[in-house]
Amino acid sequence: MEPVMARKMWRTLEPYHGLIYFAPEATAAYEALGVMGFDGYFASRAAPMGAVPAEVVIATFFNFNPEIVHQAIPSAWSAATPAQLLDARLDAADQALRRALGDRADDPSVGRAAELARTAAAACTAAGRPLYAGHASLPWPDEAHLALWHAVSLLREYRGDGHIACLVDAGLDGVDALVVHAASGEVPRAALQTSRGWDDAAWEASVAKLQALGLVAGEGDFTEEGAALRQHIEDQTDALALAPWTALGEQGCDELRSLVRPLSKAIVESGTFGFR
Repeated sequence: MEPVMARKMWRTLEPYHGLIYFAPEATAAYEALGVMGFDGYFASRAAPMGAVPAEVVIATFFNFNPEIVHQAIPSAWSAATPAQLLDARLDAADQALRRALGDRADDPSVGRAAELARTAAAACTAAGRPLYAGHASLPWPDEAHLALWHAVSLLREYRGDGHIACLVDAGLDGVDALVVHAASGEVPRAALQTSRGWDDAAWEASVAKLQALGLVAGEGDFTEEGAALRQHIEDQTDALALAPWTALGEQGCDELRSLVRPLSKAIVESGTFGFR
């Protein structure tokens, strides 16, 4: 199986997991526990690893300004335990998915998708994958739409851990990774810089560093060498994420994509991500 299959699967499945980071149901659930605003993102996603210090979150989330992580962690653990946050997160996922999917959430096809995704997730391994390992330690939900969400969460964090390894291997730090992402043209600088809490000085310092390395030029556009490095990182990320999809097989991958694609489309069209 070609590594590009890993990218295809990620793109199709990502909205099904990713809505939890934008859903108002999640924000409300965390704030009910006393974990306010963006702190809920850090605490709820880190919670599968336990009440870890900020340094662990900085390492595993990678591209966020450490200052905003320190604002959230460890104070969040004083407001709510990881177990409470995990319960709130799963309940919020249930509410958000039912809102976005409506009757589709209970369609028998969701059960089949959950079965396929769980088969793929079973082929993931924990070594060198801390966020995946934390999530893999959690119990499987009983309801099909939540079992699918959990399986996609595992697959997503497995890929993400591998992606961070590729960035580190390429000599990039957190803000460098964002500058390189912006240079690809896939996401605007403003969205990446603001959402990860970096100021202009840090961003421009990274641009200057990458210019000195011959990776970007001008206003942060790729040089030929920079474009090649970006492609290498993406290709290597795909290769490191391929094991679960090889285990599922091409027919299983095609079936899973066909089952989840309309669900992901409905989630995007629900406006949960702030766009349609």
